Amino acid sequence: MIRIAPSILSADFLRLGEQVQAVEAAGVDRVQIDVMDGRFVPNITFGPIAVSSLRPLTRLTLEAHLMVDRPEDFIDSFARAGADTIIIHQEATPHVHRAIEHIHALGKKAGIAINPATPPILISEVLANVQLVLVMTVNPGFGGQEFIAETLPKIRRVRETIRQHHLSCEVEVDGGIDEDTAPRVVEAGADVLVAGSAVYDAKDGVAAAIQRLLASARAAPV
Repeated sequence: MIRIAPSILSADFLRLGEQVQAVEAAGVDRVQIDVMDGRFVPNITFGPIAVSSLRPLTRLTLEAHLMVDRPEDFIDSFARAGADTIIIHQEATPHVHRAIEHIHALGKKAGIAINPATPPILISEVLANVQLVLVMTVNPGFGGQEFIAETLPKIRRVRETIRQHHLSCEVEVDGGIDEDTAPRVVEAGADVLVAGSAVYDAKDGVAAAIQRLLASARAAPV
């Protein structure tokens, strides 16, 4: 089943709760909260208070995507705030396995993310320990970037490794996802598509945008 995970990075910050409730009404099962520290990526966005503010407003799974240096220092605060899934970057800490164990010890799902230039072999030793692999299809830091087509073979390699080892983790992609790129990443093996601008910038509303993305994704050859 293909899922759309709207990224609130592209939402109207003055109406953030309303915008999350709008995509919930449109039928998605999660939203992604892009956490940036101005160090690991050249931007600063949300902290735990954003998660705690949204938590009472929605039943959706809240994915905290930690694009920060030393993510292990932030796991506790995002777990307490109400994040359901905490995603860390392979590039951001030398202690990936320990951080994943920490996330699980707090009763949360764990995800591992890799940047466009990072080979998937570097996460092969933790694939059995995570519930989600996030392949960045742009360089993290800003919304609205152009999809990097060279990431498609990487998505295929991640999916094939998961199949070979009979694992159940989801393959999520993030960056430049729209009606043109959605079927390409699904054909490569993705089953969760993070979309920001394609959802929240749609002139006919988020519900119509999500349906268009799903229709295009489901048209991908399998």
